[in-house]
Amino acid sequence: MIIAFSVTPLGEGVDVGRAVAEAVRIVRASGLPNRTDAMFTTIEGEWDEVMAVVKSATDAILATAPRCSLVLKADIRPGVTDAMTSKVETVERYLAES
Repeated sequence: MIIAFSVTPLGEGVDVGRAVAEAVRIVRASGLPNRTDAMFTTIEGEWDEVMAVVKSATDAILATAPRCSLVLKADIRPGVTDAMTSKVETVERYLAES
């Protein structure tokens, strides 16, 4: 499965970068394929391992803030691996045809 998620501390002012960096550090330490952009962190793996990482990232936010906003979108497709890369490659291939 692929999950795109964001965690945001609430109640700690407008500078949330340090807390978000701690959450991203947990994702990167997980060893699962991942990518972070300006809006979401995407992670790929089996259900239990991905959800455990999301929970740990959320817990990291809650260690610094009284409240956490979690946005999550999932693509659940059993038996598929490396979808983070292959889905983008498919779109790029179609774009190159034009």
